[in-house]
Amino acid sequence: MIRFGYIDDPRLQKGIEWITKYQRFDDGKPDFPEDWPYKAHKSCFGKHSCHMGVVKSLKALAELPENKRNSGVKNTIKKAVGYLLMHHIHKRSHNLSKVSKPSWLQLGFPHMYQSDVLEILDILTSLGVKDERMQDAVDIVVSKQDDQGRWNLERTFNGRFLVNIEQKGKPSKWITLNALKVLKRYYS
Repeated sequence: MIRFGYIDDPRLQKGIEWITKYQRFDDGKPDFPEDWPYKAHKSCFGKHSCHMGVVKSLKALAELPENKRNSGVKNTIKKAVGYLLMHHIHKRSHNLSKVSKPSWLQLGFPHMYQSDVLEILDILTSLGVKDERMQDAVDIVVSKQDDQGRWNLERTFNGRFLVNIEQKGKPSKWITLNALKVLKRYYS
């Protein structure tokens, strides 16, 4: 909605406020909040912050132009970035040899409620983040490039939309575009 010019819409502002107030960035604290909304939504607000919730919250806040980011937004962005870096994008923070969500290693488009390492790197690099803890995820993206400089669609929601977007297992214009953007930002 921000991209469509609704940045000042009160409903959008209420959503931004909700994210800055309720989104968690803890890593398995023994005492987690028991009040609303946490108690009612334990699948996403359980003992450990929901990785997907962190990614999608950061994605929304990253769309805000810098001059529209209040201190709450800036603080939430900082916490979300820290959380993702602590997990080296896609790993378990308490055991970095394990992948948190194996599906994040498969590049997809569009993501809908899901994510992958490329989307997370895109969000982080759009915010100007360059950190050595991103390198493993960057290496995964680079390793998936074919000999013609393209990336394949590995995960898709095709069959669930009115129209399929590209073909699974074939080179993807969307993923290739996003990978090139991320790599240019990361390495420049």
